[in-house]
Amino acid sequence: MKKATPYKINSISELHRLFSLKKPDHPLISVIDFKLLKFGDSEIWKSFYYDFYCVACKKGSSRKFKYGQRNYDFDEGIMGFTKPGQIFSVTNVSDDPVSGFMLVFKPELIRHYRLGKVIGSYNFFSYSTAEALHLSEKEDEIIISLLQQMQNELRNNIDQYSQDLIVSHIELLLNYAKRFHNRQFLTRNSENNDLLTEIEELLTDYLDNKSAVSGLPTVQHISNELNMSPDYLSDMLRNLTGQNAQTYIHGFVIDKAKELLSTTNFSVSEIAYQLGFEYSQSFSKLFKKKTNKTALQYRASFN
Repeated sequence: MKKATPYKINSISELHRLFSLKKPDHPLISVIDFKLLKFGDSEIWKSFYYDFYCVACKKGSSRKFKYGQRNYDFDEGIMGFTKPGQIFSVTNVSDDPVSGFMLVFKPELIRHYRLGKVIGSYNFFSYSTAEALHLSEKEDEIIISLLQQMQNELRNNIDQYSQDLIVSHIELLLNYAKRFHNRQFLTRNSENNDLLTEIEELLTDYLDNKSAVSGLPTVQHISNELNMSPDYLSDMLRNLTGQNAQTYIHGFVIDKAKELLSTTNFSVSEIAYQLGFEYSQSFSKLFKKKTNKTALQYRASFN
């Protein structure tokens, strides 16, 4: 049976219409009160995507939202971020109470601003919903206040300053979100240290059993094994170790190489192959970069 094609919501005006809302105050951005949403019984919500960014801050709902292959329950207060083209589905559609706001904005709104150039650096737009930001009461108040300020600005008559002010509000909101995400990483240190142990176990198993056949371990492979997004894995490792995921993995591979160089008689080429390098020159280059020594110089230091 052919899988249904996800429905594309082309504009913010169309999103308002589907939610039975009045027309948006601005064609490129809207701040929507969740209390006003009406999903109805449309088949659209089974699989849909849109061509704009979305920042949602909400609490309380029996609806189940699916993003990619994961489900998330919004019974607790959370903040989530999605970018254009990501596929969603909503099940258990009902009109049960839910509070909060949803900010949606088209890429065209920020294209000629600094934010348009740096928005890709806000990695949380690539997190899965299972990695959403859990806000403290104080943080929730700050975010809701910023969203309400944006909503008020949009309700004013548009003038030559409107877009500059609106984009500056969005950037301020995203910078607060970056701060709060960092706080969440820090407050979950115990949980994340357990995760770090799991990552080390995965890498050890991979290098011992799979690397010669499958190549070097990748960020995508490890994140898949941990059931998390690559960007979340990288940000979590950066907060724990000061290194992004790829740098951390390369460091782990080189540590394994040091072990093999100091405890076995395998040639450099054999070690490179065993660790998953397609070419021994690539291994030698990475080893020199990480240690300031060639592999043979490192081995000689043990003799």
